[in-house]
Amino acid sequence: QNHLLSHATFEIKKCDVHKLDEAPATQVVMTRDEGLQYYRVMQLMRRMELKADQLYKQKIIRGFCHLYDGQEACAVGIEAAINPTDHLITSYRAHGYTYTRGGTVKEILAELTGRRGGIAKGKGGSMHMYCKNFYGGNGIVGAQVPLGAGVALACKYQGKNELCVCLYGDGAANQGQIFETYNMAALWKLPVIFICENNRYGMGTSVERAAASTDYYKRGEFIPGLRVDGMDVLCVREATRFAADHCRSGKGPIIMELQTYRYHGHSMSDPGISYRTREEVQEVRSKSDPISNLKDRMLSNNMASVEELKEIDVDVRKEIEDAAQFATTDPEPPLEELCNHIFSNNPEVAVRGTNPWSKLKSVS
Repeated sequence: QNHLLSHATFEIKKCDVHKLDEAPATQVVMTRDEGLQYYRVMQLMRRMELKADQLYKQKIIRGFCHLYDGQEACAVGIEAAINPTDHLITSYRAHGYTYTRGGTVKEILAELTGRRGGIAKGKGGSMHMYCKNFYGGNGIVGAQVPLGAGVALACKYQGKNELCVCLYGDGAANQGQIFETYNMAALWKLPVIFICENNRYGMGTSVERAAASTDYYKRGEFIPGLRVDGMDVLCVREATRFAADHCRSGKGPIIMELQTYRYHGHSMSDPGISYRTREEVQEVRSKSDPISNLKDRMLSNNMASVEELKEIDVDVRKEIEDAAQFATTDPEPPLEELCNHIFSNNPEVAVRGTNPWSKLKSVS
């Protein structure tokens, strides 16, 4: 191990900027420990989503399920540049962020299978997972954006120098509520980073067919913006660091567009190849995969050995298998718990059932 380098400097792709005099650095340092950490987390996310795919096809997971594989560099890069005490809210493609915000694979998979040990006690499912400083998974297109600005207003109000990262996809980017939110955030100088994860398709519609302007980073007009290579964890980390400094120094909101790609269809009911070719997906996989690219960087700069990366892969696989075992054997929540946790600190309340005579109880 002693001949491996403890850190290295990398040349990364320049960001396109809107209304900014400065831009994120194009030369960045990554330590060996950081590299191994990013590799592990991205690999874990990838395997977790592939396991969810498998459980879905076995009909063990049902209902809505939107997978994040291909976009791992976005979540890992963002988290590497903000603090756990900062806040994050996203759309319904939320499994990866639930993990980076502090959820465990066990809790996430058990939530997907609707079991007691799930992160939302088996009542939320794929689109509704939460943990400390993570406001979910939100099922309504674009609705998390105004909520995120509200969280940023609370950050400003409390004065602890925290910020909110507010994510949405290219499919939500034409929603009116996003522009209303831009306006308020700019007026009140809220510490919010609006991030458009542009994975090129909103459901089955390509960005060109959906948006009159696909320069999502410029669409805040009066809000500065950055366009970033969302397949490179170091580009995302550097741009997020830049954006976070912008927010914390009191300059108000900033927009980031992460150019990324999803390998799966929009959701599990979309095979993902009716509106794009298998070749397109393969080409992205072979040329821009966030995990392969990080691995190649680390190996070619002598920052890690093939063996230790293999060891991480084995560890990850085992963690996923154990979690899947738990998620398929843990019991479902009992009926008595159906109405619990409607209020956070209330005495027991009676809740009307499907008719006026059936009463259920809710415990906080």
